[in-house]
Amino acid sequence: MFDSLKNVLALVDADYADIRYEVRKTNQVAYSRDELTHISADSTDGFVLRVLKNGGFSSVVFTRPDDAAAAAAKAMENARLLAQRQDKPVRLASVEPVVATFSPTLVEDPRLISIEEKQELVRAYNAIPLKHDKIVTTMTGYTDIIREKYFLSTEGAQIHEDLVTSLFGCSITAKDGTLTQGLVVLGGGSDGFQTVRGLEASIERYTGLAIDLLNAEPVHGGVYNCVLNPSMTGVFTHEAFGHFSEADIIERLPAMRKKMYLGSKLGSDVLNIVDDATIEHEVGFYRFDDEGVPVRRVQLIKDGVLTGRLHSRKTAAEFNEPVSGHMIAEDHRYAPIIRMGTIYIEPGEFSQEDLFERLGDGIYLVDKKGGQTAGENFSFGAMYGWEIKNGKKGRLLRDLNISGNLYQTLADISHIGNDLEFSKRGGCGKGQINHRSCMGGPHVLIKNLVVGGAS
Repeated sequence: MFDSLKNVLALVDADYADIRYEVRKTNQVAYSRDELTHISADSTDGFVLRVLKNGGFSSVVFTRPDDAAAAAAKAMENARLLAQRQDKPVRLASVEPVVATFSPTLVEDPRLISIEEKQELVRAYNAIPLKHDKIVTTMTGYTDIIREKYFLSTEGAQIHEDLVTSLFGCSITAKDGTLTQGLVVLGGGSDGFQTVRGLEASIERYTGLAIDLLNAEPVHGGVYNCVLNPSMTGVFTHEAFGHFSEADIIERLPAMRKKMYLGSKLGSDVLNIVDDATIEHEVGFYRFDDEGVPVRRVQLIKDGVLTGRLHSRKTAAEFNEPVSGHMIAEDHRYAPIIRMGTIYIEPGEFSQEDLFERLGDGIYLVDKKGGQTAGENFSFGAMYGWEIKNGKKGRLLRDLNISGNLYQTLADISHIGNDLEFSKRGGCGKGQINHRSCMGGPHVLIKNLVVGGAS
């Protein structure tokens, strides 16, 4: 394959060029209530060619090898036009070219599991909630995604890396009269099919919770001190802060760039945030990004101070900061963009019981449920929660949403738990889907969160 890619690069007359060839294979099984709604096995492939010429940086996607010459000509022409029309030339930060081959260590390779076995596992999981009368809908599915990537650059980089991802989700909806309540069970990982086995107890527990939520009280809207569980900590870290650690976003927002300079005080003294896609077996793990740069651990916030951000070679040159290896594409249909790998708040010293005791009276928010950001403001849902009275769990609560300002909320993180957990299923929709965008953290105590609910 590399000989073929070298032939394509030989067609390019530019200051720099790289090409990525990728085969993407997927297997999917899905049930809706008791009906098998989808089963498939697909394989697609294609090329992404990127060209830097006279300060213009362009990319072209093509699928047929016979189109390589036309793609090279188009990429060079687009780069020339971009160079004429942009304010300043694109520069790429210098990197050491890598020659490497990497395949992940898999406990149980999903490629060796038959589609019949995958279907039977999903069917059995899907049947668990349907045993209960008040469960009206289930949507249960499994997907594995295999990306076989080949990367070559005119600087001499030559990398072959495989990424293998297993993903599972089970959505459970309970109903009583006109009231419905839904919960989601997630599973998966980057080290094998075993990550989606053994979920029966979790599905049973969430089924019971969905039914219990029909009798739960809606939260009374107000301002509360709150403890977030690791799932909620992760989504807050990813959505509210993480995207502003991606240099391409800051590059386009002058006011945010001015505010988020390295060395700026953004959070409380106890707050430390890291993006580390080098953690093996987590869903966000990889070795090389899609412009051939080794990924590295990045300390984004240390003791509340902004200390780093995530870069492409282009933004690293623009900001005069180190490259980080965070350029990721969804697959062969896309040029890469800057993406988080495994972002999380580092654990502190407090147990969950310690946090409840320090909380005193407030709300315990559990498991992420959607959300959105608008500039430095955010809004997220929690699947459910509990009222905390005198440090003890009280009433089960439903219909929980939190909102706030990023900077104020970072400053209001007062205590951090010692129980670091990562998401088992990745996902981020910034421009493209990143199925391996992992997030996590421990339990955290945050003061003065706006919690929306019943008026």
